[in-house]
Amino acid sequence: MSDKFFFKGRQDARQHHTTYGGFQTNASQKSGSKKYPLTLVVTTDARKQEVEAQVARAKLYANISVDTREGAVESITELTAILTKGGTVTAVKSPSRNDICNCGSGLKFKKCCG
Repeated sequence: MSDKFFFKGRQDARQHHTTYGGFQTNASQKSGSKKYPLTLVVTTDARKQEVEAQVARAKLYANISVDTREGAVESITELTAILTKGGTVTAVKSPSRNDICNCGSGLKFKKCCG
């Protein structure tokens, strides 16, 4: 007889999903923190001081290197992405029919402004 009708469980012992790639169960890394600093490349020392001032104002951490080679390209996209990120937008919930009206009349919303 075949054992496929009587076996309960998996025949192959599989490893936990985090041991070989799978899901990231821990919180994601936060760019610009002490543990995961930004990696920025600038072309001059003056530009490095400007970028350091921007990083300090934003209360971030960054490793800034100066590349003075011919045709070097500045790379500060990580910093600009963090600085231009918009804030959280919250919508004000409108009152339901039987809630007290926002205008301060003391009436229900359906009898006053609804």
